[in-house]
Amino acid sequence: MNSQPRWRPGMLHVTRMHGIDPVVLVLIVGVVMFTLGFAGCVGALRENICLLNFFCGAIVLIFFLELAVAVLAFLFQDWVRDRFREFFESNIRSYRDDIDLQNLIDSLQKAVSTAPAGSQNQCCGAYGPEDWDLNVYFNCSGASYSREKCGVPFSCCVPDPAQKVVNTQCGYDVRIQLKSKWDESIFTKGCIQALEGWLPRNIYIVAGVFIAISLLQIFGIFLARTLISDIESVKAGHHF
Repeated sequence: MNSQPRWRPGMLHVTRMHGIDPVVLVLIVGVVMFTLGFAGCVGALRENICLLNFFCGAIVLIFFLELAVAVLAFLFQDWVRDRFREFFESNIRSYRDDIDLQNLIDSLQKAVSTAPAGSQNQCCGAYGPEDWDLNVYFNCSGASYSREKCGVPFSCCVPDPAQKVVNTQCGYDVRIQLKSKWDESIFTKGCIQALEGWLPRNIYIVAGVFIAISLLQIFGIFLARTLISDIESVKAGHHF
């Protein structure tokens, strides 16, 4: 009898990040934020022009990178949509293989689904509940004996206001029913479509957040450059 444990792909594999653990990305962002904060605070307290120049240059670089990403995402919407679809479908296939991945998919579906009932923001799968046929446990036509066969995860279910505890089995056998009855128990809109519908309705909020972040960055650059100019003026005055 073969006692070797069955290999289960981790987040590195299923997210197609080519060996980059998502946790590493979070750590990198944290290190960058700490470095910028340290350079800005120490540079201002010690009146160190090198640290202030580094802080100012880094903020300028981040600002233009954000601007470039926003412009490219707007110009290449189809490419962004295709990448998101590939990401979502790839992770649906491995939904039960990694608990972190499972929580990620549930969070994505619930995050878009937290709007009030009837707001058209609820979602399930990339383009609909049928996407869960990509997963061996939820596939309807496969030879699987899984209890979840022809169902969907609980995060696809329409919440029952009377229930205080989440029913994790609410999606069992849902897709055996006629499609006309799916609306009664699960969300039928895909998350990509829900997101595409949410953005135009909240474009002013998204633009406002982007403008607010940009203004804060510009204000930080302005303060850093002003302080550098003042320090250089004081140092130049000591030479006379």
